[in-house]
Amino acid sequence: MVKLNVIYTRTGDGGESGLGDGTRKPKTDARFAAMGDVDETNCAVGLARLHTQKPEDPTLAAIEATLARVQNDLFDLGADLCLPEAEGEAPGAALRIVEAQVEALERAIDALNDNLAPLKSFVLPGGSTAAAALHNARAICRRAERSVVALAAVAGVRVNPAALAYINRLSDYLFVASRAANDFGASDVLWAPGANQSGS
Repeated sequence: MVKLNVIYTRTGDGGESGLGDGTRKPKTDARFAAMGDVDETNCAVGLARLHTQKPEDPTLAAIEATLARVQNDLFDLGADLCLPEAEGEAPGAALRIVEAQVEALERAIDALNDNLAPLKSFVLPGGSTAAAALHNARAICRRAERSVVALAAVAGVRVNPAALAYINRLSDYLFVASRAANDFGASDVLWAPGANQSGS
């Protein structure tokens, strides 16, 4: 059970913050960058949910239900990143992203992708409000993925492989969901390479 009674502690005033194992690191540390970008992804997903809460539309309702689960998973991912993985850590010793969470995202991708129109060009973020919000969440998620990959590249740092897979699969889901929110691609806004080079 998480219990937060005091919001400000003054312990971070010197530019450091604490991890789940009690160690303190500079707030510029790659682990905090990854955690912060995952948190920002969760915020963007929350905003996207506001535009998919349409119970009368079964596609958007299904997307919203998946996003609700994703928001909880992203807190799991934040907890995973917050506690450095120890060598030889026993399964279940800490809250970690697990393969079942990755597989759930893959099933959600497959369910939407089966009905999507084939891509004929790159897609511009837009179309419907829901699609634009999902594209925004996708772009932020890609940044979070880069931050988690950068953390995993730090010498001596171990990152749960399922955590890396989850954040990668989430950006894929958000892209597919954005197209589904655009009438399964029928209302996508497509990139027209060089369309404005004439200046007219």
